[in-house]
Amino acid sequence: MTPEEIAQRMDGRLADRDGGAAAFLPSPMVQNHAAFLARLADGTLACAWFGGSLEGKSDIAIHACLLDEGATAWGPAARLSHLDDRSEQNPVIFVAPDGRTWLFNTAQPAGNQDESRVWQRELVRDGDRLAARDPRETGLPPGTFIRGPLTLRDDGAWMLPLFLCNPRPGERWTGAHDTAAMGVSRDEGASWTVEPVPGSLGSVHMTPVPLGDNRLAALYRRRQADAVHRSHSDDGGRTWSAPAPTDIPNNNSSICAAALPDGRVAMVCNPISAATSTARRASLYDELGETDDRPDAQGGCQPVWGVERAPLTLAISDDGGRTFPHRLIVEDGPGTCLSNDSLDGRNQELSYPALLPRADGGIDIAFTYHRRAIKHVRLSADTVARIGVNT
Repeated sequence: MTPEEIAQRMDGRLADRDGGAAAFLPSPMVQNHAAFLARLADGTLACAWFGGSLEGKSDIAIHACLLDEGATAWGPAARLSHLDDRSEQNPVIFVAPDGRTWLFNTAQPAGNQDESRVWQRELVRDGDRLAARDPRETGLPPGTFIRGPLTLRDDGAWMLPLFLCNPRPGERWTGAHDTAAMGVSRDEGASWTVEPVPGSLGSVHMTPVPLGDNRLAALYRRRQADAVHRSHSDDGGRTWSAPAPTDIPNNNSSICAAALPDGRVAMVCNPISAATSTARRASLYDELGETDDRPDAQGGCQPVWGVERAPLTLAISDDGGRTFPHRLIVEDGPGTCLSNDSLDGRNQELSYPALLPRADGGIDIAFTYHRRAIKHVRLSADTVARIGVNT
């Protein structure tokens, strides 16, 4: 589809598709990226993302819309953040045990992820949409980014997965020094400590998955575009092993994982790596046209940018996320991502998925469609149950 054809479908209406239903979420923005799904205390499905003209521009802000249980269409999009001098990205919604809903997101000047700050605001429902109360900085160190869901530790502490850009004085961020960490708050978000994941150079977008008996796995995007990596914790998330590769390739693009009611681990990703692709681009923000005379950061790992972001695949593991033998293509296409522009038709990525299991055994998935839209796909319980039966 062309960008214009995609825009014509962005009405939020669920339409039947093989294995479930699908919709393009409504948005007034020409670029929409980095979906996050959460279920609110009243059962409503919420989807948040960032939108504007181009990732890294100061008009990029957080938007969200709602799908009431049983509804056939998403409600209107609402803008939830309003910093005029920073690109506001990567929303994470957390419903606390007391029922209050919180939005966390990053905010950075232009493409300088090493200057990113993490902000927090309470969300409330206002009729058919969400509204945000006054924001505040979390106090996490500069260069902190987020993407994965916030979870609760067994002692009630909040655990927010982080990746640290680890600023290098006088050098420009390239992703070469990014590492993973867990942000821990023992006072419901009022203050945070940062607990690094050992051996995690290049492992970002940490996504924890509970395995039972106080054990967790975490799955990671890789800057090196080699394979999805996994670490584990046997003490409820207090300590983590060093990330190690799984059998799923990774293209240096986001993944999302969750535990299914039957105990399996589900992950949505693009199973393609730099080893099987020659597509490359200079960096994530090479189109911004911003003047930055600093040299690129030296050392660290070697990030790879530009590997195709397709197909979008649901993969299921029977062994706690070590291997993913059962796979279903959710959406397919060229996956071209050598440009972030959402209006010239060059970008055809299917990326940055969010994944949320349903009580009925189905799965809700939201993802970036050609940088022009956020697409929602609902897989039925029968479709999910069949994955693995014939593979």
